[in-house]
Amino acid sequence: MKTAIAIRHVAFEGVGGFAAPLAAAGYRLRYVDAVERLTDEAEDADLLIVLGGPIGADADDLYPFLKPELALIERRLAAGRPMMGICLGAQLIARAAGAALYPGRARELGFAPITLTTAGAASCLAAFVGDPITLHWHADTFDLPDGAERLASTAICENQAFALGRNVIGFQFHPEATGLDIEYWLVGHAVEIAAAGIDVPQLRAQAAQYAKSLAGKAEATATAWLERIETPMQRS
Repeated sequence: MKTAIAIRHVAFEGVGGFAAPLAAAGYRLRYVDAVERLTDEAEDADLLIVLGGPIGADADDLYPFLKPELALIERRLAAGRPMMGICLGAQLIARAAGAALYPGRARELGFAPITLTTAGAASCLAAFVGDPITLHWHADTFDLPDGAERLASTAICENQAFALGRNVIGFQFHPEATGLDIEYWLVGHAVEIAAAGIDVPQLRAQAAQYAKSLAGKAEATATAWLERIETPMQRS
C-alpha cells in the first residue's frame, strides 16, 4: 500500500474530505505533528500533504520547527516527489520554491467563491467551475513561484491555487473542508473570529448549507489530482 504523510499544525485541521479519495487510491494515511521531529518516513512517503495552521510561513524565529519542515519540502521539490499544500502548507511550498511571502490586502475568513483560470478549469479543480464556493481562512499570501501555473484567484488574493508540474499543488483556500467539522474551527479559531468580527451563527449556518456540495467537490478534487500524479517509474 502507498503511504501518505500529512503534516499537521493544529489538531483539528486534517485532510477532511480528502480522506476517502486517498483511501480509494490506495494510500495509507498517517498524521505527523509539525512540532515533532520529522523522520525519514515523511521524506520517503509516496505523498506528502502539508496542512494549514494559524502561524506565518516565515515565522521561523517564533516557531523553530518550521525550519526542518521547510527543508523537507525543499528536498521533495528538488526530487519531484508528490506533494500537496493547503493554506499554510501552500505558503510553505511557495516559500521553499523561492517565492516571496507577505500579508494579504485583507483577511479572507468564511465561505466565498474562487475564480478559476483557464488552466484551473481544466485541472483537478474542475468541480468548482459551476459551484465556486469554498472555505477561506487566511491573512497572508505569496507570489507565484517560478515555473508554477496559477489555477485560481479571488479579488483579494491573486494566488489561491497553483501547480508545479503534475506532482506538486498548493491551495491557499480549503478545498478539503466539508463544513461537517466546523465546530472545531469555530472553537479553535475563536480569538481570530472575534477579532475579524465574524458572525459565528451565520458561519455555522453557511457550513450546514454548503456541506453537501463542499464534500462532493473535495472528493472530486482529490480524486482528480491523485489520478494525475506521476510515479518515479512513469517519469523515467
